[in-house]
Amino acid sequence: MVGLPSKYAESVDSVMLLIVIISVLLLLGVTVAMIYFVIRYNKKRNPKATQIEGNNTLEIIWIVIPTILVLVMFYFGYAVFHESRVVPKGAMNVKVIARMWAWEFEYNNGKKSGELYLPVDRSVKLELNSMDVNHSLYIPAFRIKEDVIYGRQNYMVIKPDKVGTYIIACAEYCGLRHSLMYSKVHVLSKKDFEKWISDF
Repeated sequence: MVGLPSKYAESVDSVMLLIVIISVLLLLGVTVAMIYFVIRYNKKRNPKATQIEGNNTLEIIWIVIPTILVLVMFYFGYAVFHESRVVPKGAMNVKVIARMWAWEFEYNNGKKSGELYLPVDRSVKLELNSMDVNHSLYIPAFRIKEDVIYGRQNYMVIKPDKVGTYIIACAEYCGLRHSLMYSKVHVLSKKDFEKWISDF
């Protein structure tokens, strides 16, 4: 997780790691139990089937533990998702326009660009609009993706913590040249961003 461009990306990776660990432990548990039962209750050892009575304690355990695990995964997953939906006070607005097959970014002062330029350490609300079909704004390095749906305004919030250049892609099939619908996000120092935004 070293070198990620935002705390949000680190949070997403942490939740993903938690889910993978829980899934692997469950897989190992089920596999070990299955192997045990195959060996313990094979036909040679048990030529005649016997009736097995229910065990209330065991039934409660295998209902309660998976329920708790699912709720834990849901809680942490939703907590991270919620971060991308809350617009902090003072967030900068950038209008994102998607069309077949390009992105356009429009700033409050009227400046437009085919690539996204952002200041470091500032929350940004990306207002997502489609001019034709459904698209999806995906910034892999930030671990964030949001649908851009024709006829409906959507948004997402990001806060870059590291200066750098990152890929933007469309993650929703939008026609013949969908695979070419790429752009970049440039995270600049505050001084460099102010210079860029004021230079028409």
